[in-house]
Amino acid sequence: MEKIAIYPGTFDPITNGHIDVIERASKLFDKIYVVVAINSKKTTLFSEEERVSLMTESLNHLPNVFVITHHKLTVEIAYEKNAICIIRGIRAISDFEYEFQIALMNRKLAPDVYTIFLMPHEKYTYLNSSIIRELAKYGKDTSEFVPNCVSQKLLEKFKKD
Repeated sequence: MEKIAIYPGTFDPITNGHIDVIERASKLFDKIYVVVAINSKKTTLFSEEERVSLMTESLNHLPNVFVITHHKLTVEIAYEKNAICIIRGIRAISDFEYEFQIALMNRKLAPDVYTIFLMPHEKYTYLNSSIIRELAKYGKDTSEFVPNCVSQKLLEKFKKD
């Protein structure tokens, strides 16, 4: 039986930390669906289409990873894709508290879908998409923290403003 997982997130934009988690997970599962999600609590810099495009380009070196979108609950997409697992990245204790609550609710809604927490390499523990957007807004170089295609797209976005 194929081991399938999903890795949901807003990914606005994808960072090298996200990629590190996805690369680690790609060694544990036969197939991973990276789910570009809509979060009603967030206003994104990049459109859904732009995020899918950037994710696809950034992950094309992983043949068992597929980028998709959804506008449903995470557990619903897990069932649609026959996933046995939801992957979540954890950088710090502060991430764990939030993720723990979500994992417990997902367990309540879908007891047969597990959540696993993966930590990125320690060199990425301080990275998050909000910090990257802020750096780019002030004209700072982001190429050390995100794939080249993302760094270029950030430059384009903020040159317009």
